Amino acid sequence: MARSIETDTGVIEVQDAVLANLAGIATTECYGVAGMAARNIQDGIAGVLRHDSLTRGVTVASSHDGESLVVTVNIVIGYGVNIGEVARNIRERVRYTLIHCSGFPVEKVNVNVRGVKVTALND
Repeated sequence: MARSIETDTGVIEVQDAVLANLAGIATTECYGVAGMAARNIQDGIAGVLRHDSLTRGVTVASSHDGESLVVTVNIVIGYGVNIGEVARNIRERVRYTLIHCSGFPVEKVNVNVRGVKVTALND
């Protein structure tokens, strides 16, 4: 779906995939995020998606009033980090990024933790 911004000189259309990509980039930049997870079982088991698959872990929808965005991100988190704090950082960063880059208001950002990645220590 395309979202429109009307300006004095014309109309700008932004696809949801662009917004999802921005949200995915903002999410992976947050400390504690091991990667994006698939949105559902059809997209794959809750494994870490490659960097080029950022949009597969993000859903962008309209709010009930249709004036703002509701974003859902699915992540795999690193073992040993505070899940609540990481989720709060993701919500703040995604909201800021989407408002700053697109100008669309964001009603809420939902964070779904789909898995935990444990990294092996090299001795």
